[in-house]
Amino acid sequence: MNPHELFQQEVRHNIQGLAGDAELHALSNTWMRDIAKHKWVYNFAWMGRPAIQFPTDAWAMQELIWSVKPDLIIETGIAHGGSLILYASLLALQDMCDAIEAGETFDPRASKRKVLGLDIDIRAHNREAIEAHPMASRIQMIQGSSVAADVVAQVKDIAKGYQKVMVCLDSNHTHEHVLAELEAYAPLVSKGSYCVVFDTLVEDMPADLCSDRPWGPGNNPKTAVHEYLRRQDDYRVDTSIQHKLLLTVAPDGYLQRVA
Repeated sequence: MNPHELFQQEVRHNIQGLAGDAELHALSNTWMRDIAKHKWVYNFAWMGRPAIQFPTDAWAMQELIWSVKPDLIIETGIAHGGSLILYASLLALQDMCDAIEAGETFDPRASKRKVLGLDIDIRAHNREAIEAHPMASRIQMIQGSSVAADVVAQVKDIAKGYQKVMVCLDSNHTHEHVLAELEAYAPLVSKGSYCVVFDTLVEDMPADLCSDRPWGPGNNPKTAVHEYLRRQDDYRVDTSIQHKLLLTVAPDGYLQRVA
């Protein structure tokens, strides 16, 4: 076994150890519960745009994008646009690496890879900032409910032109809405790629953390994921991701398409 394989074997062993450490999982949940009171997740940006994500989840997304090499990433929920910028920049980096490996000149204008963002309300100041960003050429936005028939139809039409598709669901977090998003967009994901459902953590947090929202324990992305998985067998939960992160807003939310 070469040194690279030995290191990966060690990593797998580490993740298995984390998966079985119930006390550490409980401490992680306590930390995430307490940090939520300070809106900690609001404190980070990517290339100048606020990205309302745990840094650990952003790192996991970087690993998945490098591994899958999607040419289209669909994200529901835009907010300030930081995630769109993150994904667009990672696709640009992938294009550059592809060109280097092929011994070709990197031409960013020649790439077809892009990010498609959906939001029911793209606020003017956020749209302006996203459209003025250096990554803007790789981003397309659609304003409207992600589960509206006309929006779903637009997305499906756009996705027809792409080989490898990844989906990220991060908009309205009610059970009904997320389940409808899964039914609409999970079938677009390529085999081996991922549909990542954010904020499944809501199910594991106290109800008072969501007292001003229409979702909470019993009515959230995780309950929607579990119902969706009961209905079909095209996906599996990639638990290795949540186990290695420990601090994640998406437990049971990293769904890999296997069929």
